[in-house]
Amino acid sequence: MSRGYNFSAGPAALPEDVLRQAQAELLEWGSARASVMEISHRGKDFIALAEQAEQDLRDLLAVPANYKVLFLQGGATQHFAQIPMNFARRDQAVDYVLTGDWSEKAAKEAKPLARVRIAASAADSNYARIPARAAWDLDPTAAYVHVTPNETIRGVEFHEVPDTGAVPLFGDVSSTILSRPLDVSKYALLYAGAQKNIGPSGLVVMIVRDDLLERCPRDLPKIFNYAEHAAQGSMLNTPNTWGWYLAGLVFKWVKAQGGVVAMAEHNRAKAQLLYGYIDGSGYYRNPVEKSARSWMNVPFTLPREDLDAKFLEESEAAGLLALKGHRAVGGMRASIYNAMPLEGVQALVDFMKDFAARNG
Repeated sequence: MSRGYNFSAGPAALPEDVLRQAQAELLEWGSARASVMEISHRGKDFIALAEQAEQDLRDLLAVPANYKVLFLQGGATQHFAQIPMNFARRDQAVDYVLTGDWSEKAAKEAKPLARVRIAASAADSNYARIPARAAWDLDPTAAYVHVTPNETIRGVEFHEVPDTGAVPLFGDVSSTILSRPLDVSKYALLYAGAQKNIGPSGLVVMIVRDDLLERCPRDLPKIFNYAEHAAQGSMLNTPNTWGWYLAGLVFKWVKAQGGVVAMAEHNRAKAQLLYGYIDGSGYYRNPVEKSARSWMNVPFTLPREDLDAKFLEESEAAGLLALKGHRAVGGMRASIYNAMPLEGVQALVDFMKDFAARNG
Protein backbone atom coordinates (compact mmCIF):
# COMPACT_ATOMS: atom_id res chain seq x y z
CA MET A 1 0.00 0.00 0.00
CA SER A 2 1.22 3.50 -0.76
CA ARG A 3 -0.03 6.89 0.34
CA GLY A 4 -2.80 8.07 -1.98
CA TYR A 5 -4.08 11.48 -3.01
CA ASN A 6 -6.66 12.36 -0.38
CA PHE A 7 -9.63 14.36 -1.72
CA SER A 8 -11.58 14.22 1.55
CA ALA A 9 -13.63 17.31 2.47
CA GLY A 10 -12.61 16.99 6.11
CA PRO A 11 -10.85 15.80 8.06
CA ALA A 12 -8.73 16.55 5.05
CA ALA A 13 -5.21 16.03 3.76
CA LEU A 14 -2.36 17.61 5.68
CA PRO A 15 0.93 18.62 4.03
CA GLU A 16 3.20 15.60 3.86
CA ASP A 17 6.15 17.64 5.17
CA VAL A 18 4.10 18.51 8.25
CA LEU A 19 3.13 14.90 8.87
CA ARG A 20 6.74 13.77 8.57
CA GLN A 21 7.93 16.42 11.02
CA ALA A 22 5.18 15.48 13.48
CA GLN A 23 6.14 11.84 13.10
CA ALA A 24 9.80 12.60 13.80
CA GLU A 25 8.89 14.68 16.88
CA LEU A 26 6.17 12.44 18.23
CA LEU A 27 8.17 10.84 21.06
CA GLU A 28 10.44 13.76 21.89
CA TRP A 29 9.53 17.32 20.98
CA GLY A 30 12.37 19.84 21.02
CA SER A 31 14.25 19.68 24.32
CA ALA A 32 11.19 18.62 26.32
CA ARG A 33 12.24 14.93 26.42
CA ALA A 34 8.56 14.08 25.98
CA SER A 35 5.84 14.40 23.37
CA VAL A 36 4.21 17.78 22.85
CA MET A 37 1.01 16.01 23.95
CA GLU A 38 2.57 15.12 27.29
CA ILE A 39 3.81 18.49 28.51
CA SER A 40 1.97 21.19 30.42
CA HIS A 41 0.08 23.70 28.32
CA ARG A 42 1.14 26.30 30.91
CA GLY A 43 4.83 25.45 30.73
CA LYS A 44 7.27 27.81 29.02
CA ASP A 45 7.89 25.45 26.10
CA PHE A 46 4.25 25.16 25.09
CA ILE A 47 3.56 28.83 25.74
CA ALA A 48 6.37 29.69 23.32
CA LEU A 49 4.88 27.31 20.74
CA ALA A 50 1.43 28.87 21.16
CA GLU A 51 2.72 32.41 20.84
CA GLN A 52 4.71 31.55 17.73
CA ALA A 53 1.71 29.86 16.10
CA GLU A 54 -0.42 32.93 16.74
CA GLN A 55 2.25 35.25 15.36
CA ASP A 56 2.68 33.12 12.23
CA LEU A 57 -1.06 33.23 11.57
CA ARG A 58 -1.10 36.98 12.15
CA ASP A 59 1.75 37.34 9.66
CA LEU A 60 0.06 35.17 7.03
CA LEU A 61 -3.27 37.01 7.17
CA ALA A 62 -1.96 40.45 8.17
CA VAL A 63 -4.30 40.37 11.17
CA PRO A 64 -4.75 43.92 12.49
CA ALA A 65 -3.55 44.68 16.01
CA ASN A 66 -7.09 45.35 17.24
CA TYR A 67 -8.14 41.72 16.71
CA LYS A 68 -7.65 38.80 19.06
CA VAL A 69 -6.67 35.37 17.76
CA LEU A 70 -8.18 32.51 19.76
CA PHE A 71 -7.41 28.80 19.61
CA LEU A 72 -10.57 27.07 20.81
CA GLN A 73 -12.18 23.65 20.90
CA GLY A 74 -15.42 22.17 19.63
CA GLY A 75 -15.43 22.36 15.84
CA ALA A 76 -17.24 25.09 13.94
CA THR A 77 -20.64 23.52 14.70
CA GLN A 78 -20.30 24.26 18.41
CA HIS A 79 -19.66 27.89 17.56
CA PHE A 80 -22.83 28.10 15.48
CA ALA A 81 -24.53 28.27 18.89
CA GLN A 82 -21.78 29.90 20.91
CA ILE A 83 -21.56 32.94 18.61
CA PRO A 84 -25.15 34.14 19.20
CA MET A 85 -24.74 33.32 22.90
CA ASN A 86 -21.91 35.86 23.02
CA PHE A 87 -22.94 38.53 20.56
CA ALA A 88 -26.75 38.79 20.48
CA ARG A 89 -29.64 39.13 22.89
CA ARG A 90 -32.50 36.66 22.62
CA ASP A 91 -34.81 39.37 21.29
CA GLN A 92 -32.25 40.84 18.90
CA ALA A 93 -32.19 40.25 15.14
CA VAL A 94 -29.31 38.36 13.57
CA ASP A 95 -29.12 38.10 9.77
CA TYR A 96 -28.05 34.90 8.01
CA VAL A 97 -27.31 34.46 4.32
CA LEU A 98 -28.02 30.91 3.18
CA THR A 99 -25.73 29.55 0.49
CA GLY A 100 -25.69 25.86 1.41
CA ASP A 101 -26.02 23.23 4.08
CA TRP A 102 -23.53 24.74 6.54
CA SER A 103 -25.06 28.20 6.53
CA GLU A 104 -28.44 26.50 7.03
CA LYS A 105 -27.07 24.65 10.05
CA ALA A 106 -25.56 27.82 11.47
CA ALA A 107 -28.91 29.62 11.24
CA LYS A 108 -30.77 26.67 12.76
CA GLU A 109 -28.43 26.51 15.77
CA ALA A 110 -28.86 30.24 16.37
CA LYS A 111 -32.67 30.14 16.43
CA PRO A 112 -33.08 29.27 20.14
CA LEU A 113 -30.66 32.06 21.07
CA ALA A 114 -31.63 35.08 18.97
CA ARG A 115 -34.21 36.32 16.45
CA VAL A 116 -32.87 34.76 13.27
CA ARG A 117 -33.71 36.48 9.97
CA ILE A 118 -32.91 34.95 6.59
CA ALA A 119 -31.56 37.99 4.79
CA ALA A 120 -30.98 36.09 1.54
CA SER A 121 -31.10 32.51 0.33
CA ALA A 122 -30.07 30.55 -2.74
CA ALA A 123 -32.17 27.52 -1.79
CA ASP A 124 -34.39 28.07 -4.84
CA SER A 125 -31.39 27.22 -7.04
CA ASN A 126 -30.55 24.12 -5.01
CA TYR A 127 -27.62 26.20 -3.75
CA ALA A 128 -25.98 26.53 -7.14
CA ARG A 129 -25.26 30.25 -6.80
CA ILE A 130 -24.59 33.13 -4.40
CA PRO A 131 -27.54 35.50 -3.84
CA ALA A 132 -26.84 38.89 -5.39
CA ARG A 133 -25.84 41.36 -2.71
CA ALA A 134 -28.33 43.95 -3.98
CA ALA A 135 -31.19 41.58 -3.14
CA TRP A 136 -30.21 41.00 0.49
CA ASP A 137 -32.77 42.16 3.04
CA LEU A 138 -30.54 43.32 5.90
CA ASP A 139 -31.73 44.71 9.21
CA PRO A 140 -29.61 47.77 10.07
CA THR A 141 -30.21 47.03 13.78
CA ALA A 142 -29.09 43.38 13.57
CA ALA A 143 -26.39 42.20 15.94
CA TYR A 144 -24.45 40.78 12.99
CA VAL A 145 -24.66 39.34 9.48
CA HIS A 146 -23.41 35.76 9.14
CA VAL A 147 -22.04 34.28 5.90
CA THR A 148 -20.32 31.03 4.96
CA PRO A 149 -17.80 32.12 2.31
CA ASN A 150 -17.25 28.57 1.07
CA GLU A 151 -19.78 25.74 1.23
CA THR A 152 -18.03 22.38 1.17
CA ILE A 153 -21.06 20.23 0.30
CA ARG A 154 -22.41 22.11 -2.72
CA GLY A 155 -19.10 23.65 -3.83
CA VAL A 156 -20.29 27.27 -3.79
CA GLU A 157 -18.05 30.19 -2.85
CA PHE A 158 -18.13 33.95 -2.39
CA HIS A 159 -15.39 35.53 -4.48
CA GLU A 160 -15.84 38.96 -2.93
CA VAL A 161 -16.42 40.05 0.67
CA PRO A 162 -19.96 41.49 0.93
CA ASP A 163 -20.37 44.99 2.30
CA THR A 164 -22.81 44.99 5.24
CA GLY A 165 -22.32 48.63 6.23
CA ALA A 166 -22.28 49.31 9.95
CA VAL A 167 -23.57 45.84 10.88
CA PRO A 168 -20.68 43.53 11.86
CA LEU A 169 -19.92 40.79 9.32
CA PHE A 170 -19.20 37.30 10.67
CA GLY A 171 -17.73 34.54 8.50
CA ASP A 172 -17.32 30.79 8.86
CA VAL A 173 -14.11 30.41 6.85
CA SER A 174 -13.44 26.79 7.83
CA SER A 175 -12.87 25.61 4.27
CA THR A 176 -11.27 28.67 2.69
CA ILE A 177 -8.90 30.15 5.30
CA LEU A 178 -5.25 30.30 4.18
CA SER A 179 -6.18 29.38 0.60
CA ARG A 180 -5.59 32.96 -0.60
CA PRO A 181 -5.22 36.48 0.83
CA LEU A 182 -8.04 37.53 3.18
CA ASP A 183 -8.84 41.07 4.26
CA VAL A 184 -9.54 40.42 7.91
CA SER A 185 -10.51 44.06 8.50
CA LYS A 186 -13.69 43.59 6.44
CA TYR A 187 -14.99 41.16 9.04
CA ALA A 188 -15.72 41.66 12.72
CA LEU A 189 -15.32 37.94 13.37
CA LEU A 190 -13.92 34.97 11.49
CA TYR A 191 -13.90 31.39 12.68
CA ALA A 192 -12.66 28.14 11.21
CA GLY A 193 -12.71 24.48 12.08
CA ALA A 194 -9.13 23.38 11.58
CA GLN A 195 -9.68 20.19 9.61
CA LYS A 196 -9.51 21.66 6.10
CA ASN A 197 -6.50 23.97 5.71
CA ILE A 198 -5.16 24.35 9.26
CA GLY A 199 -4.72 20.99 10.96
CA PRO A 200 -6.59 18.14 12.64
CA SER A 201 -10.20 18.19 13.78
CA GLY A 202 -11.09 19.35 17.28
CA LEU A 203 -9.45 22.78 17.01
CA VAL A 204 -11.14 26.05 16.04
CA VAL A 205 -9.32 29.26 15.20
CA MET A 206 -11.24 32.49 15.78
CA ILE A 207 -10.20 36.02 14.82
CA VAL A 208 -12.37 38.59 16.58
CA ARG A 209 -12.28 42.37 16.78
CA ASP A 210 -11.54 43.70 20.26
CA ASP A 211 -14.60 45.92 20.56
CA LEU A 212 -16.90 43.00 19.79
CA LEU A 213 -15.69 41.15 22.88
CA GLU A 214 -17.19 43.89 25.03
CA ARG A 215 -20.61 42.50 24.10
CA CYS A 216 -20.02 39.12 25.72
CA PRO A 217 -22.54 38.76 28.59
CA ARG A 218 -21.05 38.89 32.06
CA ASP A 219 -23.47 36.20 33.28
CA LEU A 220 -22.43 33.72 30.58
CA PRO A 221 -20.50 30.76 32.02
CA LYS A 222 -16.81 31.42 31.52
CA ILE A 223 -16.21 28.36 29.40
CA PHE A 224 -18.65 29.71 26.78
CA ASN A 225 -17.50 33.32 27.01
CA TYR A 226 -15.12 34.43 24.25
CA ALA A 227 -13.98 37.45 26.26
CA GLU A 228 -12.82 35.12 29.03
CA HIS A 229 -10.92 32.94 26.54
CA ALA A 230 -9.29 36.06 25.07
CA ALA A 231 -8.30 37.34 28.51
CA GLN A 232 -6.66 34.00 29.28
CA GLY A 233 -4.80 33.69 25.98
CA SER A 234 -6.94 30.67 24.99
CA MET A 235 -5.73 28.91 28.15
CA LEU A 236 -8.93 29.19 30.19
CA ASN A 237 -9.02 25.39 30.18
CA THR A 238 -6.65 22.76 28.81
CA PRO A 239 -6.56 23.39 25.06
CA ASN A 240 -6.14 20.91 22.24
CA THR A 241 -2.35 20.95 22.48
CA TRP A 242 -1.79 18.44 19.67
CA GLY A 243 -4.06 20.37 17.31
CA TRP A 244 -2.40 23.67 18.24
CA TYR A 245 1.05 22.19 17.62
CA LEU A 246 0.08 20.82 14.21
CA ALA A 247 -1.59 24.11 13.27
CA GLY A 248 1.67 25.85 14.07
CA LEU A 249 3.53 23.48 11.75
CA VAL A 250 1.00 24.14 8.98
CA PHE A 251 1.39 27.91 9.39
CA LYS A 252 5.15 27.55 8.99
CA TRP A 253 4.62 25.31 5.96
CA VAL A 254 2.36 27.89 4.30
CA LYS A 255 4.98 30.56 4.95
CA ALA A 256 7.63 28.33 3.39
CA GLN A 257 5.49 27.93 0.25
CA GLY A 258 5.42 31.70 -0.17
CA GLY A 259 2.45 32.59 2.01
CA VAL A 260 -1.18 33.02 1.03
CA VAL A 261 -0.35 34.80 -2.24
CA ALA A 262 1.52 31.71 -3.43
CA MET A 263 -1.28 29.50 -2.08
CA ALA A 264 -3.77 31.47 -4.18
CA GLU A 265 -1.81 30.79 -7.37
CA HIS A 266 -1.44 27.13 -6.43
CA ASN A 267 -5.16 26.74 -5.71
CA ARG A 268 -6.28 28.71 -8.76
CA ALA A 269 -4.23 26.45 -11.01
CA LYS A 270 -5.71 23.28 -9.48
CA ALA A 271 -9.27 24.56 -9.76
CA GLN A 272 -8.80 25.70 -13.36
CA LEU A 273 -7.37 22.33 -14.32
CA LEU A 274 -10.23 20.34 -12.84
CA TYR A 275 -13.11 22.61 -13.87
CA GLY A 276 -11.59 23.00 -17.31
CA TYR A 277 -11.61 19.27 -17.86
CA ILE A 278 -15.13 18.79 -16.44
CA ASP A 279 -16.59 21.54 -18.63
CA GLY A 280 -14.93 20.26 -21.78
CA SER A 281 -15.45 16.57 -21.18
CA GLY A 282 -19.04 16.23 -22.39
CA TYR A 283 -19.25 13.44 -19.81
CA TYR A 284 -18.99 14.97 -16.33
CA ARG A 285 -21.03 17.91 -15.03
CA ASN A 286 -20.61 20.51 -12.31
CA PRO A 287 -23.96 22.05 -11.24
CA VAL A 288 -22.67 25.36 -9.82
CA GLU A 289 -22.85 28.68 -11.64
CA LYS A 290 -19.37 29.50 -12.89
CA SER A 291 -19.26 32.79 -11.00
CA ALA A 292 -19.82 30.97 -7.70
CA ARG A 293 -17.64 27.89 -8.08
CA SER A 294 -15.46 26.93 -5.16
CA TRP A 295 -11.71 26.64 -5.47
CA MET A 296 -11.69 24.18 -2.59
CA ASN A 297 -14.56 21.74 -3.20
CA VAL A 298 -15.49 20.57 -6.68
CA PRO A 299 -18.64 18.42 -6.93
CA PHE A 300 -19.36 16.63 -10.17
CA THR A 301 -21.72 14.00 -11.52
CA LEU A 302 -21.41 11.19 -14.02
CA PRO A 303 -23.88 10.63 -16.89
CA ARG A 304 -25.65 7.86 -14.96
CA GLU A 305 -25.92 7.19 -11.23
CA ASP A 306 -25.35 3.47 -11.79
CA LEU A 307 -21.73 4.32 -12.71
CA ASP A 308 -21.00 5.93 -9.33
CA ALA A 309 -20.04 2.76 -7.47
CA LYS A 310 -17.71 1.66 -10.26
CA PHE A 311 -16.07 5.09 -10.42
CA LEU A 312 -15.44 5.09 -6.67
CA GLU A 313 -14.10 1.55 -6.60
CA GLU A 314 -11.71 2.13 -9.49
CA SER A 315 -10.59 5.58 -8.33
CA GLU A 316 -9.72 4.27 -4.87
CA ALA A 317 -7.77 1.40 -6.43
CA ALA A 318 -5.88 4.05 -8.41
CA GLY A 319 -4.93 5.86 -5.18
CA LEU A 320 -7.51 8.64 -5.50
CA LEU A 321 -9.24 8.66 -2.13
CA ALA A 322 -12.51 9.97 -0.66
CA LEU A 323 -14.18 11.14 -3.87
CA LYS A 324 -17.71 10.18 -2.85
CA GLY A 325 -20.04 13.18 -2.77
CA HIS A 326 -21.83 14.19 0.40
CA ARG A 327 -24.87 12.06 1.15
CA ALA A 328 -27.12 15.13 0.81
CA VAL A 329 -26.30 15.55 -2.89
CA GLY A 330 -24.65 12.34 -4.13
CA GLY A 331 -22.31 12.20 -7.06
CA MET A 332 -18.62 12.94 -6.57
CA ARG A 333 -16.67 15.66 -4.82
CA ALA A 334 -12.98 16.47 -5.03
CA SER A 335 -11.72 18.66 -2.21
CA ILE A 336 -8.48 20.29 -3.26
CA TYR A 337 -7.29 22.22 -0.23
CA ASN A 338 -3.79 23.67 0.17
CA ALA A 339 -2.16 20.32 0.88
CA MET A 340 -3.34 18.77 -2.40
CA PRO A 341 -0.54 19.08 -4.97
CA LEU A 342 -1.20 19.93 -8.59
CA GLU A 343 0.06 16.43 -9.43
CA GLY A 344 -2.84 14.97 -7.47
CA VAL A 345 -5.40 16.93 -9.47
CA GLN A 346 -3.67 15.93 -12.70
CA ALA A 347 -3.83 12.29 -11.61
CA LEU A 348 -7.56 12.69 -11.00
CA VAL A 349 -8.13 14.29 -14.39
CA ASP A 350 -6.16 11.52 -16.11
CA PHE A 351 -8.26 8.89 -14.35
CA MET A 352 -11.49 10.70 -15.24
CA LYS A 353 -10.48 10.80 -18.91
CA ASP A 354 -9.71 7.09 -18.91
CA PHE A 355 -12.93 6.21 -17.09
CA ALA A 356 -15.01 8.25 -19.53
CA ALA A 357 -13.32 6.57 -22.51
CA ARG A 358 -14.08 3.14 -21.09
CA ASN A 359 -17.61 3.88 -19.90
CA GLY A 360 -18.97 6.37 -22.42
